[in-house]
Amino acid sequence: MVLGSFSKTLNGTLCYFLGSRTEMEMPLRNVKNNIVQSIRAFRVADLQNAAQQMGHHFLYSNLAAAQSKQDVLDMIAHQFTFPMQTSKSFDSLYDCMTDPLYKSGPQPGFVLVLEHIPAHSKFDKEAREQLLDIFREAADYWSDRKICFRCFYSFSVAIAPVMAGDRLTNPPEADGITIPEEGEKMPTDKLVDISPLALRMSSPFNAGYWLSVA
Repeated sequence: MVLGSFSKTLNGTLCYFLGSRTEMEMPLRNVKNNIVQSIRAFRVADLQNAAQQMGHHFLYSNLAAAQSKQDVLDMIAHQFTFPMQTSKSFDSLYDCMTDPLYKSGPQPGFVLVLEHIPAHSKFDKEAREQLLDIFREAADYWSDRKICFRCFYSFSVAIAPVMAGDRLTNPPEADGITIPEEGEKMPTDKLVDISPLALRMSSPFNAGYWLSVA
């Protein structure tokens, strides 16, 4: 009886240990290998840690200060450490994330974060979809080659200050993104907040190096 109890305890402990180990080794196990999705409840630091645990490249871009399509392209190229010709167009961005990298040598996988994608008239809904489509196409490209490519994104919504005594009877919308009422939080969009941590965080992945040896 004592031996049986000990065996059950040992098995339970072993299962717990193996479960914890699996969780540590597969921090994104519930996320498809090749996907572009809202960041939702994920924290950037957790995604970075997950990439490190899996041995994947981690690329981060904070686009809160971008005011135009060109700003978006320039900031992605700079913060992803891509060659500057990447910022010429969306097609150039796609090209940089696909064939040259594939030909440069084996790639372990990618975790990318596009935080605070602008949501205003100078970077409207169509532009945002075009940007995300580029990353979706890149995800499909790497899927065909059995390489993980996970991209997480969030939108920035600029809210104008409301003067005391003023009330908005019809809250404005930013190209289909509804500004939430007071007390509600948008699950997929984030307000502009350029924190020192976000500005310090950059990708350890130097695409310029890999492209130069391709």
